[in-house]
Amino acid sequence: MAFLVDPARPPGTLVALPGVYAPQADTFLLARALYCEGPAPGMDVLDLGTGTGTLAICAARKGACVTAVDIAWRAVLTARLNALRARQRLTVHRGDLLEPVRGRSFDLIISNPPYVPTPLSERSNRHGRERAWNAGLDGRAVLDRICCEAPRVLRPGGVLLVAQSGLSGTEETLERLADSGLRATVGDRAYIPFGPVLRSRLPWLRESGQVAAREENEELVIVRAERS
Repeated sequence: MAFLVDPARPPGTLVALPGVYAPQADTFLLARALYCEGPAPGMDVLDLGTGTGTLAICAARKGACVTAVDIAWRAVLTARLNALRARQRLTVHRGDLLEPVRGRSFDLIISNPPYVPTPLSERSNRHGRERAWNAGLDGRAVLDRICCEAPRVLRPGGVLLVAQSGLSGTEETLERLADSGLRATVGDRAYIPFGPVLRSRLPWLRESGQVAAREENEELVIVRAERS
């Protein structure tokens, strides 16, 4: 089980089915950024890579019209189940990023995509929980797509919120979003001890120069990008 943290309401219990990424520190950091944007009735919100539906439910509780997308069927089922348990209305699609929402536009897009640098030896697993964090050698396999594709469906004045690790190139994200016509900044950040996945990859990360010899903490970053 995982916990949905809403500053305005008591925590509620969410189900995380086997193989679905359970909410962690990056989820809650992004939830805080989401609340700061003030989702409200009349807003169209898109949650890319919804997982358990945690962030989508956060937005729906504020009255927003929320669409959620995930490529994994288990995640889609999990998000739908959690929406029912939370008594919130969500539209949840299975698909690859923006494919299920072609022709639509949104006021707010939120995403906690895969962003963990992944050695070649571990990139063959395309199923299960690993798909929620494995993101190519530089951690940007999905981030780069979001930077390119998400701005196209963002309405004037709309905002994109993306969570990522400092290991996957924060400046690269800011530059790519700026190239797409958005005003991009780091909205929030936090430092947490390396989790099990990064600890298992520390020899490779250090050998490849992505992590310093005595570095033991990961920087989590929320990038905020706004369309003029």
